[in-house]
Amino acid sequence: MTCLERIEQYLQQQGARYQVLHHARAFTAQRLAQAEHIPGKMQAKVVMLRSGDEFYMAVLPAVAHVDVTAFAKVIGKPCRLASEAEFKDLFPDCETGAMPPLGSFYMLPVYADDLLEEDDEIVIQAGTHTDSVKLAWDDYLRVERPHLAQISHRAAA
Repeated sequence: MTCLERIEQYLQQQGARYQVLHHARAFTAQRLAQAEHIPGKMQAKVVMLRSGDEFYMAVLPAVAHVDVTAFAKVIGKPCRLASEAEFKDLFPDCETGAMPPLGSFYMLPVYADDLLEEDDEIVIQAGTHTDSVKLAWDDYLRVERPHLAQISHRAAA
């Protein structure tokens, strides 16, 4: 079963509202947003972090950058960005870098940036660089139950 098929089956079982999107091959979250003709703040990207042997999924809008110091405070221990070489084997059903923010699929904790709450919908990658899924934010919260926190860099007021 492909990652997209797993996502669709899971979202159907959970009664979530979603739409599958197919787009031109894109390797960055900003390019995905352009290919899908959506604002960058609606495109959710996954950034992998590591603390010792543990991995964490940080989910942020495409336009944001993870604040590693803030993330470390949230999890209560030092961490760093994980390299693709370190995490690619955690997602055997995904092209490298195209994993969905569904840590429940991979037994990984998920931390979502509170900026994602500004929109009613998010778009997530679905295992390839050409497939995405648009779903209601409240459904994502209900089915995935991520830890919500301020984990992105913010402009000084």
